[in-house]
Amino acid sequence: MTSALVPLPVMLPLFGAGLALALWKHSRAQRLITVAVLALMLAVGVGLVVAADSGPVVVDVGGWAAPVGIVLVADRLSALMVTVSSLVLLCVFLYSLGQGIADGDDEAPVAIYHPTYLVLAAGVSNAFLTGDLFNLYVGFEILLAASYVLLTLGGTGSRIRAGTIYVVVSLVSSALFLVALAMIYAATGTVNLAQLAERLPEIDGTTRLVLEILLMLAFGIKAAIFPLSAWLPDSYPTAPAPVTAVFAGLLTKVGIYAIIRTQTLLFPDDRLDDVLLVAALLTMLVGILGAVAQDDIKRLLSFTLVSHIGYMVLGIALSSQTGLTATVFYVVHHITVQTTLFLVVGLMERIGGTTSLARLGGLAKIAPLLAILFFVPAMNLAGIPPLSGFLGKVGLLQGAVQLGTPLGYLLVGGGLVTSLLTLYAIVKAWNKAFWQTPPQEIRPQRLPSGMVGATLALVVFGLSLTVAAGPLFDYAGRAAETLRARTPYTAAVLGPDGRGEGTSNDVVPDGGTVLPDVPDDGTPSPTPAESSTEVTG
Repeated sequence: MTSALVPLPVMLPLFGAGLALALWKHSRAQRLITVAVLALMLAVGVGLVVAADSGPVVVDVGGWAAPVGIVLVADRLSALMVTVSSLVLLCVFLYSLGQGIADGDDEAPVAIYHPTYLVLAAGVSNAFLTGDLFNLYVGFEILLAASYVLLTLGGTGSRIRAGTIYVVVSLVSSALFLVALAMIYAATGTVNLAQLAERLPEIDGTTRLVLEILLMLAFGIKAAIFPLSAWLPDSYPTAPAPVTAVFAGLLTKVGIYAIIRTQTLLFPDDRLDDVLLVAALLTMLVGILGAVAQDDIKRLLSFTLVSHIGYMVLGIALSSQTGLTATVFYVVHHITVQTTLFLVVGLMERIGGTTSLARLGGLAKIAPLLAILFFVPAMNLAGIPPLSGFLGKVGLLQGAVQLGTPLGYLLVGGGLVTSLLTLYAIVKAWNKAFWQTPPQEIRPQRLPSGMVGATLALVVFGLSLTVAAGPLFDYAGRAAETLRARTPYTAAVLGPDGRGEGTSNDVVPDGGTVLPDVPDDGTPSPTPAESSTEVTG
């Protein structure tokens, strides 16, 4: 029965989008449908987290077994990502409902917003769950098409300009991805991820490197890795607060997820690790230097978003158990905290009428609850102990120390500098927005309870990541083990003989197809028995 849950995070929002579009004249019905669908997605995600902890759960779409048909795979990583993304999507939507009710729905065309938001949710879930490289491309295109609409809601000049930049950059990324797909299929005869894990090592090393670089460029643009990140600070700040929050929290993480999946499953030979380590260092430093120079809080947070993508790339490039564990933990932390901060900024803009730090001030006296809502996730982003941001960074820097190379120690220094500069940028924003005397009087006003409630829920969830850091790190560690072993994934999709009809939540019989583990030192395990011979990981 657990396999029946796997398609639901994709099917439910698509069905809900069609229903919401059909009821375009009934705004209340649209709201109820969207909330119900997102709540069900969250419940399904929790169920998948529990089920996937016993091993990958696989569904053959249309009854066609892999590698012929498209498969959806819920392993520990994808199930966790679906759950966190569903929670964020639900909270942000509740926030937007509060904003819409307070504004009389003047800022969001209801007939367009609700179905588009659900289509975005379906695209995100499809990207996380797919076991097929071409279906990953489809997932990206679904969420990008929806994001084009959401980014330009309202039709203002600044939003249209930002949307144009976003569209152009996304099309370039998609074109690179499509070229990579064509070359991969020409070289291997398949786009099934599990089958690619078996066939890619058999092709010429130079060809394999070219394919890896093409995929890395496509995903690097989507994840905003330096030097492919210049588009992000110009695109996100102009959108409505809920849209910016979803984009900042989720869309770049879909790119990070794609890099994790392809690097661990398809390219575990570490040939680009040093390049990724350098990219991680530059992403951290260039991003945070850009944040320090900003006087608009939305742009400041957009640059910190770029900067902290560097931490995740660092963990991926380490290719170690420690690095991947900390990366999985840090992705969950960053999705939550970054989304929360953009929602808080929406509340600040509502009171102050601007996001310019030069024109804000005195918000701590006007709205003390808002000051708390900003301070807690801001300190978490900066990595103040004992919050989850600190724990995730410690894990990543520990992995860099274990690398034991000059570049590894340089990254430790870069990570510490980035964390300190993040704290400086955040404290600067805190002082200017909440404590300085505003250049003109800001009138106190009551914040909509729906907006505050949704933001508070995410703040509490962010704090719960600190309280539950032990169990979450354990789960992330098991997810990292499954990623590095690769056998649980491929056996679940293809079966022990590699011919399809995988054995989800079962044991791989002796003599099955077993891919070697990649231990921390990068050398293959001497015996198949030492790699995971269970689909359960």
